[in-house]
Amino acid sequence: MLAESLALSAVLFTIGVIGVLTRRNAIIIFMCVELMLNAVNLTFVGLSRFYGMAGQVFVIFVMTVAAAEAAVGLAIIISIFRHRETVDLRNINLLKG
Repeated sequence: MLAESLALSAVLFTIGVIGVLTRRNAIIIFMCVELMLNAVNLTFVGLSRFYGMAGQVFVIFVMTVAAAEAAVGLAIIISIFRHRETVDLRNINLLKG
């Protein structure tokens, strides 16, 4: 059971990393970061079954950080979309006036 959950979380994390590195759409990158956080949560839950409840406590902390990141990240993406009318990162240069 532990090997399967660790393998699944590794696959999910790899998909997330590939998505962050290859995509240019800010919303897709945002979703890939969330996928990586969920892969880490799956690892914590899988390991907590064998090493105690500490892993599930970490899951609650990661979920709290993910919720805060979702709120702030979506607010930033909406603000950029209203200002630039695109979420494509190739067309966004925040340092240019």
